[in-house]
Amino acid sequence: MSNCIFCSIVAGDIPSQKVYEDERFLAFLDIFPASKGHTLVIPKEHHVDIHAIPADTYGAMASVAKNVADLLMNKLLSEGTTIMQMNREAGWQTVFHLHMHVIPRWSGDNLHKPWDIKAATDEELEAVLQEIQRL
Repeated sequence: MSNCIFCSIVAGDIPSQKVYEDERFLAFLDIFPASKGHTLVIPKEHHVDIHAIPADTYGAMASVAKNVADLLMNKLLSEGTTIMQMNREAGWQTVFHLHMHVIPRWSGDNLHKPWDIKAATDEELEAVLQEIQRL
């Protein structure tokens, strides 16, 4: 896709700091890192989001993200890893080429969970389940 920044990175028109590359996927350092080593994993083929990619390709991408997470933990000696993958504007996606964030984590790194944890009631869960199961 000609106006996609990630497609331009794949094509070599925009430079990147490559962490990993194979025939189908590319992983490179995020230019707006949440932490040291924050890496983006993308398919080389343009897919807008999780709803547009074949499930087997998404699974292969998740496997690459796991390998990148292991690499970063081993090389940067991080204490943990957060992997995020956002979809569509309401889901916080800002670049509309599917990508996974692999974020090395350390105690006290000042990153925060994106939501407050609050238990749902049994009634709320049942209502959602009914909505999902409705024909």
